[in-house]
Formats: sequence, C-alpha cells, structure tokens
Amino acid sequence: MNTQSCITALVCPKCKKCYDHREIQHLCQCGSPLLVEYDLERAAQIVDPGALKNRSATLWRYQELLPVLDDRNILSLGEGFTPLTPLLSIAKKYALGKWYMKDEGIIPTGTFKARGAAVGVSKAKELGVRDVAMPTNGNAGAAWAVYAARAGISAHILMPEDAPRITRNESVAAGAQVHLVRGLISDCGKILARSIPAHGWYDVSTLKEPYRIEGKKTMGYEIAEQLDWQVPDVIAYPTGGGVGIIGIYKALQEMRCLGWIGDKLPRLVAVQAEGCAPIVEAYQKKAKESELFPYAQTIAFGINVPKALGDFLILEAVYQTEGCAVAVSEKEIIDALLELASLEGAFVCPEGAAGLAGLKKLRDADWLKAGETAVLLNTGAGIKYPDTLQFDLPYCPVDGTI
Repeated sequence: MNTQSCITALVCPKCKKCYDHREIQHLCQCGSPLLVEYDLERAAQIVDPGALKNRSATLWRYQELLPVLDDRNILSLGEGFTPLTPLLSIAKKYALGKWYMKDEGIIPTGTFKARGAAVGVSKAKELGVRDVAMPTNGNAGAAWAVYAARAGISAHILMPEDAPRITRNESVAAGAQVHLVRGLISDCGKILARSIPAHGWYDVSTLKEPYRIEGKKTMGYEIAEQLDWQVPDVIAYPTGGGVGIIGIYKALQEMRCLGWIGDKLPRLVAVQAEGCAPIVEAYQKKAKESELFPYAQTIAFGINVPKALGDFLILEAVYQTEGCAVAVSEKEIIDALLELASLEGAFVCPEGAAGLAGLKKLRDADWLKAGETAVLLNTGAGIKYPDTLQFDLPYCPVDGTI
C-alpha cells in the first residue's frame, strides 16, 4: 500500500544537483550529503496538523513527510512521540521560564538513534539492500543492528574500543558483525571506507545515506505538536555528528512552508563537550565549516566526534536561527546529570546532561532570558552508561540497623 509519501527527490544542499530517490544513493558527486525533498504543497493539501491527533503515537504519524513509499516496508518498534516533560523543579530553583526536556531515553534501544534507524532501515529494505555497514560510538550501531535484524538485513559495525560495553553487547545480540578499533569513530570510518568496496555493503555512516536524518527530524515535528504548534524560544541539542540538530532545522523549515507554524524559529544551540568542540570553535570564528579537533575525549561519548561530515549544515542551522554553539566541561556535565536525577527524577545520558549544562551557561551569560521557553534534548537513557557515575556506598551489617 502507498503511504502517500510526498517525497520527490534527493537534493545536494551545496551544488543543488538532484538524484532519484528510487535508487540507492550516497553522497553527491561534489562530496556533500544529500537531503530529501518533498512536495510540500501536496502535503499541505492531504494532511493538516489537527488530523494527526487520531494517528498512532509513533514517528510514522508524519508519513507524508517521510521517504518510505510502501507501508509494507515500514519497520516499527513503536519509536517516537516521546514525552516533553516540564522541568519544574529546575525552573523554580533558577527562577527560569518554562524549560522542557524531550526524553528520548524511553524510545526503543534507549536512545534517539532508533529514529534514524527505523526510517533508514525501512528505506534500505525498500531499496533492496541486504547488508548495511557503519562506524559508531555505540548507540547508533546498536539501533541499526536491532532494526536490521527486524528487516532481515545483515549489519557490519565498527566501534572504538572505548564504546560502552552495553551497546557492544546489544549489537552482537542482534546478530551484527562487530569489530573494535583502537581509535576514534573517525578511525572506524576510515577503515570502513577502505572495506566497503570489497564487500558491496550499503554505507550508512552518518549522513552518507540520506534517510537517517528523516527519522531524526521527527523530533522537531513532535516538539511543535506537543506545544500546540507553537515553537519554543530555544532548543538545545548535544551535538556530535549533528544529524539531530540538522534534522530539527529541516523539520522547522518544512513546517513553516506547510503553514503549521509561524515565521518565528527557535534559536538552535549546538552543545558540545570542551574535550571535543569542533563546532564551537568554528562558531566562535564564524566559519562555515569546522576543523578536525585533536585528541578528542569526553565522558559524553556519543558526541565525541572530532570532525562531522555535515558540519556546514550544523553551522547553517545555528546561524540561520540566530542560535549559538557552547562547550561545557566534564564537571558541568556530571553536575547537570545529578541535578536532573535529584530534582526531576530523570536519569539521563551524559549527552543529555550536557544540554542542560549548556542552557545553564547561556542563562548565566543572559543569552537566554529569564522568561524564555527552552527545550533540551535528552538523547538517551542513563542506564546505557552504567559507568558514568561512581559512588562509594556504606555497608550495613546484616544484623545491624541504619
């Protein structure tokens, strides 16, 4: 059956060359990632925001604005429509406006990576792909392994040896071939680039296929829908490869063209760790692209990306929304993680905690005003990082009291 997808083409954001979405595509000939384009006039005619409330509470509620043509190819584990939770205690403590957390920790596989995997693997299935391959810091590999297993597609994954053990095990349990690398995700990518031609695998590295971003963009649609089609003043996103922030910006542009939101766009904030902050350095220089960040290291392992392929798209999203990029320290990440847990009952991943740390820093600098509405993205569950926090606990004798 047709999903009524309004997809029309794949377009290069740099040279504007168009490609056929019914064939396997990767990067443009000029080396840029490709973006999915839709007939937004047609989409506006066949769906309106009010009708969405009667649809299933998954990201596939926006099917007209997703790239799968035949709904028999849709692979779903119930991903999407995660809660937008008011941070009432934190707002009260710091005399803030309305601050919310979009909690991706409750999604299948425990991180927002399930969004990209759900749409990316569904489209790969539709295109007849039999093997996918990717470098990953852990969570993306686990998500793609799970959805590939559901699709009957083989997954080949390279991870840095420091990747969280839980994501390693998750990937192997799902049947993926996992190889560890003594290096960073960038080193994994280089090995994969040398290996793929010999095997004919479908390269699903970040932004090297066009469809992961389409799953991620649904976070932007959901935030607007959950705020009754009003946009917040600021959205803070922990940024590594940057697909999330690029996707949210794409969703905002599409919704504005559809007439679902007004002309105002939220200021997008790329939050990075001080130990790996190539986008922040580029922003401070007002550059259009970033430079390789040397000796990258942070406890927020998911954003430990020293050079993002889509860096120019991340920076465009920041500049075009009058947003910014901010770096936070390891201590600020841990403090924010503990604050969210103790004040809001939310045990988040270190990347999500970085988002709160970034917002607090911007509030202290008065870049974020007292009465403004802000949304931070928690990109995963804290339990996927069991070694982030270490506590020395007192023992109680079995025959004693406390």
